[in-house]
Parts: sequence; C-alpha cells; structure tokens
Amino acid sequence: MYRYDCDLHCHTIRSDGNDTPQEFIDKAAECGMKVVAITDHDIEPPIYISVDNKKISTVDYAASKGIELVLGYEFSCDTYVDDVHILGYKLDWNNPLVKEEVEREKESKINAYRDLCKLLTENGISIDYEKDVLQYVDEDGSIKYRKKEDVQRKHIFEAIAKKGYTSTWQEAKLLVRDNPKLNIKRRKIDPFDAIKLIKECGGTAVLAHPFLIDEIIKYPDGRSYTRDEYINRLIEHGLDGIEARYTYSKTSYKGNLSSEEIENYVKEHYKEKVKFFTGGSDYHDDEKKGVKNPRYFGEAGISYEEFNKIREYFI
Repeated sequence: MYRYDCDLHCHTIRSDGNDTPQEFIDKAAECGMKVVAITDHDIEPPIYISVDNKKISTVDYAASKGIELVLGYEFSCDTYVDDVHILGYKLDWNNPLVKEEVEREKESKINAYRDLCKLLTENGISIDYEKDVLQYVDEDGSIKYRKKEDVQRKHIFEAIAKKGYTSTWQEAKLLVRDNPKLNIKRRKIDPFDAIKLIKECGGTAVLAHPFLIDEIIKYPDGRSYTRDEYINRLIEHGLDGIEARYTYSKTSYKGNLSSEEIENYVKEHYKEKVKFFTGGSDYHDDEKKGVKNPRYFGEAGISYEEFNKIREYFI
C-alpha cells in the first residue's frame, strides 16, 4: 500500500535501481500512483523506451497507464561531503551541458569504484571489481553483467553485504563512509555548479534528503559548516526546493529524529527560504534482491493536491 499519490524521487536500472523504465512505470500503475519521477544518479532520464519493438515516448507510455511521469536527474555533488544530492527536474535534456556532465561523471565513477574495491580488499574486505560488482546474479538466478560506467557505489555496498561483511547495504555504506581509509573521494560536481547547470538548462533544483548530510561538515582546507549553514549556502545559490518527506528509517541516516520530526523541522526552518517542499521514497525496488525492509512507491512523497500547486516546476 502507498501513502502518497506522488513520489518525486525514484530509481531504475539505469543507475542503482532494479526495474527497467517500463517495469518501473507498470509497477507504479499497479500501485495506483498518480505521479512518479525517474531521478537516476548522474545520468539523463530515458526519453524513449522500446515497447513491442516500437520506440515510444516514456512520458506517453506512462500516460497510457494513467501515470504522469516526471523526468529528473540526481546530481551527486561535492567531492568532500557525502550524500549531497541535487535533484534536477524539467531540464532540456539535449543541452550539451547535461551531456558533458554525464560523461564526466562516468569517468569519475569508473576510476573511483575500481580503486574502492582494491582498497577494500587490501583492508580485509575481499570485493573483486570484476567478479563481485561487474558480474551479478539477477532475481531469476541468471548471471548478468554491468558496464563499468553503470556501476554505482550502492552496488559495491550490496556486494559487501552479500559476502557477509555486514548485514545490510546500509551498514556497508556507513562502514565505508565513516572510515577515512576506505572513503575514496571521487570527483563530483560542486553543488553550486549543479544548481547553475540546472537553471541554465531551464530546470528546477531541489535538495534531496537533507538530513543524510552530516550535522557538521569539515573540509580538508579547514573550512567547517553546520548542516544548516551548508543548506543556506545552497539556497543563496538558487536552490528552488527541499525534499522534506523522505524514508530516513530505511537508509544510512545516523541521527535520532524520526522522518516526521525531520519533515517538521525542514518545513519550519526553511519555509521562508525556498519556493516549495517535495517528497520521495528513493524507491529502487530492492525487494527484487531480497533486501529486508525495502522502500515502496509513495512511502514518502506528496499528495496530488500538493503536486498540483507546484506542477509548473516539474512538468
């Protein structure tokens, strides 16, 4: 069962989700969703899909299923700060700026994630880049292969958990990010530049899961910011909205606040500073992989009434 009609933060197999875009839309329709967004990591959304060997608009296919599909892009930002993600919606996806950023991110990921597997192995966590990450077992038991440019850090975290070093991928994420020896800093776009790129491409910039950002942020050059100070700087650089509703209890969130308490804090603290608030489950269909306590469509999101008040920013 879903709670909200509109889920504005979801993933497909094009990044670290487990559904093809068509499967994603079909499942959203089966759940009775009204609006869903594809916001894959560091890659433009699927403008077209193949259905019955015919190339059709992804948005049109969704409409035929009774779904309004929002196309987005989740920018992984800030080389030195984990979990700073800017969601970009309504961009001109053919703009060269988008294409160039996708290519930069591909190269950054390939090099960093290969190095991470090597470093993990050197530190007693045996993860083979070729055999444990590029190669994987699909839900039907068949052996599948990923392209190097399709690997996400979450795939490595899943491999760590699958081999028994941690109980869950969330624990694996914390194991890596909280150990300076393991937390390789791959080159990521500056969040100010991400916001600028989104705006130059005609889009809307929204900060995802703000409370996954550490409460105190420290840079190698000695600069230090609180989470609030950091977010205020993003707002000063043109951030349009903040994701207030989110599935924190099912992620690597390290704090003690409930998702509802975080929502209330975000809305109260930033109500005069941004144009609107959004919500999303960060759906990946992890249930396919047998992940305990997976996220579901609409588990976090916004109502259709809330969406209609801000739809100009998304469609």
